Amino acid sequence: MKNYKQVTTTISLEKYGIKNAKVQYQLSPEQLHDIAIEKGQGVESSSGALAVNTGEFTGRSPKDRFIVKDAITKDLVWWGDINIPFEADAFDALYNKVANYLSEKEVFVRDCYACADEDYKLNIRVINEYPWSNQFAYNMFLRPNEDELKDFESEWTVVNAPGFMANPEIDGTRQHNFAILNFTKKIALIGGTGYTGEIKKGIFSALNFILPVYKNTLPMHCSANVGKDGDTAIFFGLSGTGKTTLSTDPNRSLIGDDEHGWTKENTVFNFEGGCYAKVINLSRENEPEIYDAIKKGAILENVILDKNGHVNFEDTSITQNTRVSYPINHIENIQIPSIGKNPKNIFFLTADAFGVLPPISKLTPSQAAYHFISGYTAKVAGTEAGVVEPVPSFSACFGAPFMPLHPSKYAEMLSNKMIESGVNVWLVNTGWTGGSYGVGTRMKLKYTRAMINAVLNGDLGLYTYDTYHIHSVFGVAQPRSCPGVPTSVLSPRATWNDDDAYYKTAFKLTNAFRENFKKFEMHCSEEIRRGGPQRYAF
Repeated sequence: MKNYKQVTTTISLEKYGIKNAKVQYQLSPEQLHDIAIEKGQGVESSSGALAVNTGEFTGRSPKDRFIVKDAITKDLVWWGDINIPFEADAFDALYNKVANYLSEKEVFVRDCYACADEDYKLNIRVINEYPWSNQFAYNMFLRPNEDELKDFESEWTVVNAPGFMANPEIDGTRQHNFAILNFTKKIALIGGTGYTGEIKKGIFSALNFILPVYKNTLPMHCSANVGKDGDTAIFFGLSGTGKTTLSTDPNRSLIGDDEHGWTKENTVFNFEGGCYAKVINLSRENEPEIYDAIKKGAILENVILDKNGHVNFEDTSITQNTRVSYPINHIENIQIPSIGKNPKNIFFLTADAFGVLPPISKLTPSQAAYHFISGYTAKVAGTEAGVVEPVPSFSACFGAPFMPLHPSKYAEMLSNKMIESGVNVWLVNTGWTGGSYGVGTRMKLKYTRAMINAVLNGDLGLYTYDTYHIHSVFGVAQPRSCPGVPTSVLSPRATWNDDDAYYKTAFKLTNAFRENFKKFEMHCSEEIRRGGPQRYAF
């Protein structure tokens, strides 16, 4: 094993209960890359990126994510299947076990921060069992310079021990893996899973509580970019809807691809210092910026390499959730610092596998609030065991697994900001056209990009009867024409060539919307309730 020069003076982890550890502090990504390979934990791909396998878990485990229920959280958190309570005493006991597990080991420590806006900065210390997990933290969080490190004081701590397995009967977990937030002790404790997304989403979840409760700032599961005229666009969307792809635009500067805050000063700032993109079916032709970002310093997760180290991006034999993480500066066209002003357009992205939503439509404020709270996309056959036809999937605020407060709190903040800023909101279906999944085809990326560009260029204009058509089922305003898009594509009904089948499927989806929204109705105004589909089948 090489002896690496420390960037700054080595540190002790005694105050964290981790004793006699060999601490590798603030190593460079090149050093961490080499150590991972030396330890047999990864291989170098032909592009220079580190390729790793995250093990048993290739995605987050929502049922194993907990929040400690204490004086800070008990009356504010929206407790339930998403925010699962964990006892404070049980957390302390489990934390001590993890600290003992990491004692005497080689561990990798990184000081970093979240939130590009200085007024909202959150200093973080990340303690990792694996070198590539620490490299992921380097990629995904913001990186302090040497001067900032001299007086660095962390506010939150991430303790990440993939090799530690909990005992559910003793430790209070559901199974051997866990991700637990403790807002009193300001710790994110992660064990039993090597999936790196738990690290970034742990801090994201913490900020989704801290920013609205203490900073009057709306946290958003979204990407964002800014045009040459300074107009900011925001893209909400769940995994697989195109959030990262569509915000990475050669004609606009990328603010960030996943996590942002919208301040009372009407600015939008990135929480992160990197991107974490899905790479299933990735090609340079369709997504050149992301493809070219996969180089030395990037980390590929759960991909298949050939004998020459080339990635087969179509091979999903490990998981459909193949990923790459890279520092944001691997993208050439970025906003520095990662802050935008003057939000003008918001896009709600949905991969509608039923193929009934328009490819783009303009929403009223009440419709925007309704669809934000709903957070609709769809699961398709093959992505999960037992899924044989499209299944509606609703995730409040397009990020329910990371939202500790009730969704209505975030929706109310969004509605107020929409009114204050005069922003336009658009619903974009990046899913199926010409029929449901299995019959129709996925919307062409070039058409979706053309629709996004038409909005950003002002080509779709204001609503009039001559320029827009109100959808007879969903009540949204769909444009009659769009530069670069065949007129027939803009009408989902027309692409089906079977009106009866189309309306039968559309009504099936409206019923799913209404059924899902029942749990939010008592917290919402009549105006928001009327923002949903008004026609439905009995």
